Amino acid sequence: MKPRIAIVTGAGSGIGRAVALGLLRDSYSVVLAGRRQDALAQTVAQAGSDRSRALAVATDVADPGSVQHVFEKIREKFGRLDLLFNNAGSGAPAIPLEDLTFEQWRKVIDVNLTGAFLCTQWAFRLMKEQKPRGGRIINNGSISAHTPRPNSAPYTASKHAITGLTRSTALDGRKYDIACGQIDIGNAATEMTARMKEGVPQAHGAMAIEPTMDVDNVTRAVLYMASLPLDTNVLFLTVMATKMPFVGRG
Repeated sequence: MKPRIAIVTGAGSGIGRAVALGLLRDSYSVVLAGRRQDALAQTVAQAGSDRSRALAVATDVADPGSVQHVFEKIREKFGRLDLLFNNAGSGAPAIPLEDLTFEQWRKVIDVNLTGAFLCTQWAFRLMKEQKPRGGRIINNGSISAHTPRPNSAPYTASKHAITGLTRSTALDGRKYDIACGQIDIGNAATEMTARMKEGVPQAHGAMAIEPTMDVDNVTRAVLYMASLPLDTNVLFLTVMATKMPFVGRG
């Protein structure tokens, strides 16, 4: 089997860290991209005997020059790219929509949407030229790509937009043998969802404790999507805590 090369954005914590470690266990060489070099180093340290196949590159996905730098590193070191996991994400304070600042809105859109677009654009440039041609892009959507939480307009808008980016990427990638799918994740147990154990706001104004699921379930789902041949694609996959308030009236 030829070495498989992946890049995971937001690899310094949470879902990005879990998926990066899972890909390393599955014999990928993985480029870990994230804003904080120290957090990326912690991910590498957790890789154990697989760490020799990990390359940590400090990256701001909202900065075109920074994105170009990490993809040029991939071209230089590996000469190809088989998988991009667009995972890096940011949220705004959970305050009323009318109180959000322009800067708070812009930061979320820049990271969650523009960052995914810039990485996708550079992945296309590599994947369409390499031999064998093609590759796979997996976008981290969210349950918020379907329905919002209270006071989450920037995040929800960005994740609805990711769905449009996924569809366009899947269509435009066909001619290059590039497959694109989206994984929508609900309540994976990470630092970001730790507050759910204390209760989070619900649509009717009450606070409620929400169930979570082991983040390893997300890793297994991403690995399944990545394992398929390029003539087969999971366009959308939802993996969620079974009893979280999403289906029906919660």
